[in-house]
Amino acid sequence: MMWESWSQFWYMGGYGLYVWASMAMTALCMVLEIGQSGLAHRQLLNQLRAEHEGNA
Repeated sequence: MMWESWSQFWYMGGYGLYVWASMAMTALCMVLEIGQSGLAHRQLLNQLRAEHEGNA
């Protein structure tokens, strides 16, 4: 698609609000998923360390 100006690009033929809100929600979900995965990974490592120290 070609747009003649940046305002037309952001407007997206009248669907800009829907398009950009969808993009923002998708990006937010991806960031939250990455953050949650990192937190779960860290918690699991801490649990494994604690179990290992208890057995040593």
